[in-house]
Amino acid sequence: MADLTHCRLYGIVDLNYVNAANALRVTEAMLEGDVDLIQLRGKQKSLDELTDLAAELHKITSRSSIPLIVNDHAEIARRLPVEGVHVGQDDDPIAVVREKAGRNVIVGKSTHTLAQAIAAQSEGADYIGFGPIFATPTKPDYKPIGLADIKCVHVDVTLPIFCIGGIKIDNLEQVIAAGARRAVIVSGLLQAEDVAEYARTAKRLFNLKSEI
Repeated sequence: MADLTHCRLYGIVDLNYVNAANALRVTEAMLEGDVDLIQLRGKQKSLDELTDLAAELHKITSRSSIPLIVNDHAEIARRLPVEGVHVGQDDDPIAVVREKAGRNVIVGKSTHTLAQAIAAQSEGADYIGFGPIFATPTKPDYKPIGLADIKCVHVDVTLPIFCIGGIKIDNLEQVIAAGARRAVIVSGLLQAEDVAEYARTAKRLFNLKSEI
């Protein structure tokens, strides 16, 4: 299983922002920009459509030894050698995800409160998403939790924690200053004119923090 300890920047190929025809190009640009972890998310796509696209993406992520995580569908991890599955609060429990995958894959879980973060760790998650930190069109029904709990969650949870939700280059420094060690960037990355350079800039901000 991939070691997530040194991962800093998590990119999501969200098919609400990128059409399937461009997904390979965007993924290649993320890899060029030194993204550490990539997720495929397509809430409106069928299992077969996502499986076919995940197979194509995994060909290029595996060449760079970057884990590919699929959103929601553990069945894809049974069909393909993707590295992991990400689930939300209303999805299958983590034990069921691993059972459906038929092997010991990385399982990440979305959390929106300190209590949920602690529960995900107890449940056996390999990492958590924590947010939304800021308002985001990706999760319009969730109230932003802000920056205040970032330090606390890093005390209470020992798993890799990826802050998520409305994070972009122009507010990433605030998130890092609040105690974040890792972040997910979705729309900012996918809508950038130069995806690779946007990712490199985000990674530089994390690297500067680690050198202080």
